Amino acid sequence: MKDNLKKIDIAKNLSKNTGLSINFSKKLIDDLISILLNLIKIDDLILKNLGTFKIINKKERIGRNPKTNEEYLVSKRKSISFKSAKKLDKILNNNL
Repeated sequence: MKDNLKKIDIAKNLSKNTGLSINFSKKLIDDLISILLNLIKIDDLILKNLGTFKIINKKERIGRNPKTNEEYLVSKRKSISFKSAKKLDKILNNNL
C-alpha cells in the first residue's frame, strides 16, 4: 500500500526541482492550499484539465453503529466533492 502524500513531501520535491529553500517551498504550498480553499468557499473551483471542486451541504440524518446497531444523529455539515476532468481520467487510464 502506498503512503499518503504529505505537504512536506511536496515542498521537498518543489525545493529539489527548483532550487528554492525547503522553508520557502513549504510557505508556497501552504499559501497555494489556502488560496484554493478560499476559492472553493466562494464558489465551485474549476481547474482546467484537472477537475472541479465543490462544496456539498449534507443534511442531518440518523446513523447507525454497525457493531451495536445503536442509532445516533449525524449533524448537518459541509463536505468537499471532487469530479475529475475527462482529460485527467483519460491520462490516468491510458497509463495503467
